[in-house]
Amino acid sequence: MGKVVDCAVYEAGRRVSSLDINDASQMKTSPGRVIWIGLYEPTQDELARLQSYFGLHDLAIEDAYRAHQRPKLELYGETLFVVMKTALLEGDQVAMGETSFFIGRGYVITVRHGPSQSYADVRARCENTPESFKKGEDFILYALMDVIVDRYFPIVDSLEDSIEKLEERVLGGSGTLEVLEEIATLRHDLLAMRHAVAPLPEICQRLMRYDMPMIDRNTHPYFRDVFDHSTILLDRIETLREMLKAVVDSKMLMSAMKQNMVMRQLAAWAAMLAVPTAVAGIYGMNFAHMPELGWRYGYFGVLGFIAVICALLFWRFKKSGWL
Repeated sequence: MGKVVDCAVYEAGRRVSSLDINDASQMKTSPGRVIWIGLYEPTQDELARLQSYFGLHDLAIEDAYRAHQRPKLELYGETLFVVMKTALLEGDQVAMGETSFFIGRGYVITVRHGPSQSYADVRARCENTPESFKKGEDFILYALMDVIVDRYFPIVDSLEDSIEKLEERVLGGSGTLEVLEEIATLRHDLLAMRHAVAPLPEICQRLMRYDMPMIDRNTHPYFRDVFDHSTILLDRIETLREMLKAVVDSKMLMSAMKQNMVMRQLAAWAAMLAVPTAVAGIYGMNFAHMPELGWRYGYFGVLGFIAVICALLFWRFKKSGWL
């Protein structure tokens, strides 16, 4: 079952009374009167009921019910249909939800899906500023869009802190599987945030066009503010993606350097082991006439020769930084 978060009628920017969405007689629109309905994950029947009250388009109703849409702005006759992504921090990960807005003459309908904060604070703020609220449905749309965009900022701040801490760990030499998992999670969260924010500047620009119904030119500065905030967010997200890419590159470089150091050490030890191997190979050829075989101190001489050569190689490799 869906949830009706709130349903009220406003006149001159002031709340007149709460309404019952099951009562068709209460859903009548008239000049100077705005009905604001807030729903959370409604059923098809509930949306169909609202469709019959306000003449909403079938495609918009389908999108609002199924969710999983990219942020967009659609115009169906005299009704604006806006979709925005909502973001919520759940632990260290970003959970994405979705909100759809129906904006028409005399009504505003919000449909929330998935993880998101309530818009009760937006409604309360609008009710406390009736002079602004009485500007109409387009001001309500601005207030809702503005709070969604503003709620992105703490999440972007949190992602920035996580990337900075990750960078410190990587530069400190941490190369555990946990670090790789964190990199993958941050990549996913940044991509999700980019998908949520990237379409917003275009949506705001369309809302500021003079041929857009339901949007009074006096509210254009408000949508310009949302445009500015979304542009700032998009720039920050792109910067964070570059930072994360730099962290990944640093980790790959450090891993390559460690691997190169290991290969150098292996090559150095292999070179030193090659000396006794070569000497032992020579004296293992079993020739009948090898002059030094008859020397009394030949065995110790050979061992000393091997030790001196290996010591010289060890000193040389140590000096060059291979050991």
